[in-house]
Amino acid sequence: MPSLPVGRVLPVVQAPDPVLATPGMAVDPTAPEVITLAADLLATQAVSPGCVGLAAQQVGIAWRMFSVDVTGHPKTRTCHGEFVLCNAVIESATRKERGREGCMSVPDFTGDVARARRLVVRGQLPGTGEWVTIETDAFEAVALQHEIDHTDGMIFLDRVAGPHAVHPRRTYL
Repeated sequence: MPSLPVGRVLPVVQAPDPVLATPGMAVDPTAPEVITLAADLLATQAVSPGCVGLAAQQVGIAWRMFSVDVTGHPKTRTCHGEFVLCNAVIESATRKERGREGCMSVPDFTGDVARARRLVVRGQLPGTGEWVTIETDAFEAVALQHEIDHTDGMIFLDRVAGPHAVHPRRTYL
């Protein structure tokens, strides 16, 4: 990924904020404000314990962009490191399995969500606008789908099978 400026840590919005239900607008990945937001997403994600992804909607901006970094997560098999994608689309998704998900914008709950475990995503890099294809699996595949949902105006609770699949978030001391 191209070098980004040093980002600011932004406040994370929480459900039921309407921006979380707003599909994002496509962005010009070379625009200065997009490059700045890319750095801000990475900075905010970096100071948020347990956070493996953050979408523009989660910082109050309905744009089609998000950051991901699953480095060091115990469920990670394939890892592309820290990156930001703009205007990402899923090209193929296979091997769906149910798993537990949480979200910084839904701090009190987790949910059981069926997601593909093999994924091909295409998106643009902020700064250059270069189109890249990411082929991944396991936890990184789930994280990408979760963030793309945010850019479509959805949160993981929109994908649970019903109230029985929503759980209070555990806190560990």
